[in-house]
Amino acid sequence: MPQGDEPTGRRLVKVTGIVQGVGFRPFVYNLALGLNLSGHVFNHSAGVDIEVEGTQDSLARFETDLTRLAPPLAHIISVTSAVIPPTGDKGFRITESDSGGAKTALIAPDSDVCEDCLRELFDPVDRRHRYPFINCTNCGPRFTIVEAIPYDRPNTTMASFVMCADCRAEYENPADRRFHAQPIACPVCGPKVTLLDSAFNPVEATDAVRGAARLLSEGAILAIKGIGGYHLACDAENEEAVLKLRARKRRDEKPFAVMTPDIETLRLFAEVNEREAAILQSRPHPITLVKKLQPDALGPCAPSNRYLGAMLPYSPLHHLLFDGKPYNALVMTSANLSDEPIVYTEDEAKEKLAGIADYFLIHNRPIHNKADDSIEKVMSHGPVVIRRSRGYTPVPIQLDREYPPTLAVGAELKNAFCLIKGDKAYLSAHMGDLKYESALESFRFGVSRLMEILDISNPAVVAHDMHPNYLSTAFAEEFPCERKVAVQHHHAHLVSLMAERHHTGQAIGVVFDGTGYGLDGTIWGGEFLVGDAAGFERHGTITPIPLIGGDAAIKEPYRIALGILFGMYGENLPPLPIEWLNNMEPARLALLRQAYYKKINVFYSSGMGRLFDAVSALIGVRPKASFEGQSAMELEMAVANGYHGEYPFIIGGDVNPANLDFTPTFERIVEEMKNGERAPVIAARFHETVAQSATAMVKRISGTTGLKDVFLSGGVFQNTVLSDRLGTLLETDGFAVFRHGRVPPNDGGVALGQAVIAARTLV
Repeated sequence: MPQGDEPTGRRLVKVTGIVQGVGFRPFVYNLALGLNLSGHVFNHSAGVDIEVEGTQDSLARFETDLTRLAPPLAHIISVTSAVIPPTGDKGFRITESDSGGAKTALIAPDSDVCEDCLRELFDPVDRRHRYPFINCTNCGPRFTIVEAIPYDRPNTTMASFVMCADCRAEYENPADRRFHAQPIACPVCGPKVTLLDSAFNPVEATDAVRGAARLLSEGAILAIKGIGGYHLACDAENEEAVLKLRARKRRDEKPFAVMTPDIETLRLFAEVNEREAAILQSRPHPITLVKKLQPDALGPCAPSNRYLGAMLPYSPLHHLLFDGKPYNALVMTSANLSDEPIVYTEDEAKEKLAGIADYFLIHNRPIHNKADDSIEKVMSHGPVVIRRSRGYTPVPIQLDREYPPTLAVGAELKNAFCLIKGDKAYLSAHMGDLKYESALESFRFGVSRLMEILDISNPAVVAHDMHPNYLSTAFAEEFPCERKVAVQHHHAHLVSLMAERHHTGQAIGVVFDGTGYGLDGTIWGGEFLVGDAAGFERHGTITPIPLIGGDAAIKEPYRIALGILFGMYGENLPPLPIEWLNNMEPARLALLRQAYYKKINVFYSSGMGRLFDAVSALIGVRPKASFEGQSAMELEMAVANGYHGEYPFIIGGDVNPANLDFTPTFERIVEEMKNGERAPVIAARFHETVAQSATAMVKRISGTTGLKDVFLSGGVFQNTVLSDRLGTLLETDGFAVFRHGRVPPNDGGVALGQAVIAARTLV
């Protein structure tokens, strides 16, 4: 308390942001005591309120240090201060949380284990030695265990674990690092791990984690329950185990993520630059794409790929699995079949992972909000989130203004939904592909849970994709809300990036993806738009190319290439140096030719992704795909280093949309194939052609509109070669180029654009 005749005052300080579950109240408590201030602090549904009383100098110092010295996991959005009458109270205290009022407090994302806890984890004399659930106010699970706001232990899945006397003493001691750490636990009172066999029967082991590590080193496949769900794990250097996991998981060629104990070990397999190392070691610990040292590094973990998806241990359990380094790397892939949602409950694991996992390492701390691992990739302009999930959700995207409550249900592939409350947009964790019933159930559950946490009972509007056959569209149409807004797919891509970059004026959007339902009912995907959240005009597009067999052409891109060849040469194809074409049975070729000319199940697409698929198939890189985007991805992997020139293209049409025609490109590619040109060189020239043609189209649009801001969005811009080259060309020509960072450029970010567009119709 203030002494003598110094002038005193009292202030009510309101703090919003990520200030619950991150040790903020203990921090405030100790800060106030250190400055000889009295008063109290408490959580409520909108953030943290503080009343402090003392000398004017101490009050001013308090407000400065409140933001300057905040805990490492805190993220302060606003601090407001108001003078209130002094009360003369003595001492400072943390008071009971207030659960009333509008729920606008932000929940912290899950965090990696901090250095202090890690040191205790391996300290033989510490009472939490080798305890897989060690945590403190500076680390550990957050969003995945939250059931309601405010973030207090009774509102988490830790509520059923009654603290022992030692944990209670730490929890109530303001000087302790675990003061009010809601997931606090120890071997006496907290969750426990159990090792089970394939039939879910207990396996005898004095230390379940050591037993699991031994089994992994012997070539077994384990299902391991983590922070946000189950992983399927095996020794990444054991080729037999990896191939066995591929067969059981029905994942023929799609890359597996790998985990290494540290950066140094990862460098045995991959190049890791400073920016990549920083991301790998950041608090979210995402999967980070790093370039392999050798094409066959870790063999079948990432076949036909220059990159490894790598991550470091982020939970105490992971660190324990690597204790003593029984292996250099583990496959650590989401526990699911194909692109279905990640498994996160024991009942699901027992049912869905039967026949995949040889053993199960489980624990009894329930996961309330599941979350896959996030994925990032470093490009020339900075890191780009490819999948936004654990470690990032539910951190909101700050919007330009407040909007009525809005729900956007996203697209079909790589689905994520979005909720707007006030001036914040909450993009959900990765949901998966909604073509699966299990993913749809997970989606429904996720929407319900996030609405409950955010206290949104009745959205004012529901936004959805224009595609009439998407399951997300059906969900939106059935949702009990009178106002529904159908949003064009590529408009949503553009606005998602504009929202991320806080841009409100009109701009040029270059939106390249595989498939999106157009205003005219055709398949769009190589679009040059002008617009903002209020609307858009289509100023340019790719001349559509045929998809023989419709959706089948996405899995078998040779069908797209064949359609282009029929268009170039007619019914009688000349001898061409294309292996898959020359090996095709005459009857099958005749059937596909007939389908093309009679337009039987042939659709036309302006999708840039389909163009990449076609080139990949044509030059023999990947005529058939075993997972979505594989052909285009491997075309990028095939690109030869250096500059190799470009191919001709045509921009035609005097009215909007202008057509970007790649027919001359394909003609030149075929000629070069006849002349024996190498596939990597053709791949490099094609990428350069796309970048040069897009630049030419943007310059044309800028010439008529005067706009100089260009936004690059859509899944094709996950392609580093294209994104970096197009960005360089545009910036050289004086354009301001905006690209994604925290919001995925693929369909995982579409819901943000949908939400902002729909909310804009209400204000």
